[in-house]
Amino acid sequence: MSDSSGAAGLTPTREVRAATASGYVMLLVWLLLFGVAIWAAATNLGGDVDWNWKWGLVVASGIAGTVILCGFYLINPNEAAAIQLFGSYKGTDRESGLRWVLPWLTRKKIAVRANNVISDKIKVNDLRGNPIEMAAQVVWRVTDTAQALFDVDDYKEFVMAQIEAAVRSIGSRYPYDDIEHQEVTLRGNHDEVGVELRKALIERLSVAGITVDECGLTHLAYAQEIAGAMLRRQQAEAVISARKKLVEGAVGMVEMALEQLSAKNVVDLDDERRAAMVSNLMVVLCSERDTQPVVNAGSLY
Repeated sequence: MSDSSGAAGLTPTREVRAATASGYVMLLVWLLLFGVAIWAAATNLGGDVDWNWKWGLVVASGIAGTVILCGFYLINPNEAAAIQLFGSYKGTDRESGLRWVLPWLTRKKIAVRANNVISDKIKVNDLRGNPIEMAAQVVWRVTDTAQALFDVDDYKEFVMAQIEAAVRSIGSRYPYDDIEHQEVTLRGNHDEVGVELRKALIERLSVAGITVDECGLTHLAYAQEIAGAMLRRQQAEAVISARKKLVEGAVGMVEMALEQLSAKNVVDLDDERRAAMVSNLMVVLCSERDTQPVVNAGSLY
């Protein structure tokens, strides 16, 4: 039995430098040919006896000049041109300015400048299954023109599709929020999530010869159907956390007060009076409203 699992695999294309020439040099050659043709034609019109070879020179200069004119093309800064011969890739020209190549070679231009993309808002389930809305901003550029042009169908659509896939993957990998701050979350760890998203995008886009310079989340929120419930949950968790901190602080203050009263022999309290004092102090320290003191004008007991 023959194994054909890898017979239809993608053959990656790698960028190489194309064999092209400076257009300014070829423009000088074209001007020389144009001057020769004018000289030959002018002398023939003057009745020179050697008119046969001079008319041949005019025709030859015209043909050569036409061939040269068909080979000129322009490359703007941060732009490249992929050179092909009957569909076969022959290299990439990244030199800006006026360039020249043999006219039977085709040129396909591609921008290599940085592109800024803000993806659409998409709905994702986070690590805990909560539906959230996410969007990302990505700065990307083409690093290998051959891969971008010949290894994917449309590299711009490919970038948008991979951005959405990467955002979905990152969104499902982390929870939206963690009130106890014990986990990496989408809401509380933007830098870590951005680094992870950039790493995932670079890996996904490498097949198209594209790299990512910068990326991050531009929109992050609970989906509308649970936004109200999650807001109440966050408020409740915040109240519980605040109460916990308040009780911990109050217990510490009561313990310190009792220790200092006993250490300095200010007053001796039995267990019943100690419990009453602890209860009063906890009420004073944990109350949300200002307490009203009651002055005991009689004896301590």
